[in-house]
Amino acid sequence: MTDRFPTTARGLKKMQEELKHLQSVERPKISAEIEVARAHGDLRENAEYHAAKEKQGHIEGRILNLNAWIGRAEVIDVASFKGTKKVLVGASVKLMDCENEKEVAYRIVGEFEADLKKRWISVNSPVARGLIGKAIGDVATIQSPGGNREYEVLSVDFEDAE
Repeated sequence: MTDRFPTTARGLKKMQEELKHLQSVERPKISAEIEVARAHGDLRENAEYHAAKEKQGHIEGRILNLNAWIGRAEVIDVASFKGTKKVLVGASVKLMDCENEKEVAYRIVGEFEADLKKRWISVNSPVARGLIGKAIGDVATIQSPGGNREYEVLSVDFEDAE
């Protein structure tokens, strides 16, 4: 489980900020909640205590995961890719769906940064895996649950990546 995973500097910062928040705000808050619930008496039938302990377990698990991810993160210097016309982590890409001729746009980011609302897709997603290494004009075949889809790479941009 020592595999490195790519992320942008923004993604690493986001993980570090969440870790700091969990350790300095959420952990002390849940400890206080446990103490208050403990003061209510019999712990065997104390729903507040059990809920707080469960929440504490989730927080501690998230802290462990974040520490592991931060330790394995390989920060990609996206700025060094400017001018590159191949799809790499950090690229904003415009694609043409060859079947219906509709344009779609994505940014390929580290797993932790993925956000479908922003159209930021994980480097580990099927679409990103099919696009990595492709250049403008190339056609990528992407395996999807509905069958293979083909996308032509229209543009690759690193200008607003960081």
